[in-house]
Amino acid sequence: MLEDLRTPDPSHSQRLRLDTLIRLRWLAVTGQSAAVLAVAYWLGFPLPVLPCFALIAGSAGLNIYLSLAYPTTHRLPPLAGLSMLTFDALQLAGLLFLTGGLTNPFALLLTVPVVISATSLPTRATLMLAVLVVALASALAFFHRPLPWFPGSAFAMPFVYVAGMWIAIVSSIAFSSVYVHRVAAEARMLANALTATELVLQREQHISALDGLAAAAAHELGTPLATIALVAREMERSLGRDPRYHDDVTLLRSQSERCRAILKQLTSLSSESEVHMARLPFTSLIEEVVAPHRDFGIALTLEPGTTDGGEPVGRRNPGVIYGLGNLVENAVDFARSQVTIRWRWDAREVGLTLVDDGPGFPAEIIDRIGEPYMSRRSPASGAGGGLGLGLFIAKTLLERSGATVRFRNAGGEGKGARVDVSWPREAFVADPAALHAAGGRETLEIPAGANT
Repeated sequence: MLEDLRTPDPSHSQRLRLDTLIRLRWLAVTGQSAAVLAVAYWLGFPLPVLPCFALIAGSAGLNIYLSLAYPTTHRLPPLAGLSMLTFDALQLAGLLFLTGGLTNPFALLLTVPVVISATSLPTRATLMLAVLVVALASALAFFHRPLPWFPGSAFAMPFVYVAGMWIAIVSSIAFSSVYVHRVAAEARMLANALTATELVLQREQHISALDGLAAAAAHELGTPLATIALVAREMERSLGRDPRYHDDVTLLRSQSERCRAILKQLTSLSSESEVHMARLPFTSLIEEVVAPHRDFGIALTLEPGTTDGGEPVGRRNPGVIYGLGNLVENAVDFARSQVTIRWRWDAREVGLTLVDDGPGFPAEIIDRIGEPYMSRRSPASGAGGGLGLGLFIAKTLLERSGATVRFRNAGGEGKGARVDVSWPREAFVADPAALHAAGGRETLEIPAGANT
């Protein structure tokens, strides 16, 4: 079990930060010191002050050592984090032993190390710490010094109170740690998925400068290529019809001219076709999304719906292309034989609907579709595919474009799935002036492995 805690967990992206633990321990040292001083010298209750401060000094000394030995940015591996929290639990149990055990109202603080562990440490480490704390609480129920009270009198708590305190500690550990662990795990998954989404978008920006780089390369290479062409012509003139070199020199000159023609095309590509390529009619968008998925043995049927007014022409948005492509890919993966894509537009809305004849969405997960790393739907083809990070990224990218994405079953569970995507028309339609100002189209490169 300890070997598992020594092994780094690459999926556990948020280790316990040492500086955070040190600050919490300083807070505990301050609170414990204030409580001991208040009970001993303000209330005047008999209290083993020196042993209590010896335990508090142990925590303070450990904090000083850790502050000097490690940088503030250091993150604890699971075993080290478990060791630190175990020390805190033992130190607090020692103070409780000296001050009344479970009759001390501060006994509930035994749950704190377990809750901290539940937020940042693996489940196995949290279970080990919880078992230790429950064992300490059980021992403190029977073995402890008397609760400090007025001199000359003893305050004896009934056993029912002690038993109730033990139950409160155990139930707090169980419910609080499970709840906190679940919330922290979901927060980590969401943060990781959002990071992946941001990485996809960030990587796309590097490609957006491709036209400019091509033009710069053409400009820089133009001079040496012109020199090569000039030298080739001079060699061709000087050598005349010499059979030994004539063919090679002619080939050299023709290839240099070809390179210059290619560079000329690269130079003019951005300025000539930028605005044209930046605009994409809605039906062309659908065809571009569907085309890569036609040869997988699943019939893709395109059905136009209500088309009121002129066809909307949108800005070429790589995020929208990727998001819709991912939805089509999921439909193809889960369909038995057919996927139907219907589109529509009017003066207020632009939208499309994807319907497959696969098993549909299980009723218990429809409301959670789009959460990262959830995979509960089995492909009809038996191939890979799921409802995980890729679908989360696709849904996020579509919603960033202004779309609303809804998931439901086409005709009840087991009769196919349906996905509706819609935009307000003003959010979808491209503004040519804005396209010129933005410098043309965006370019998005989706890394391999980001699919579902």
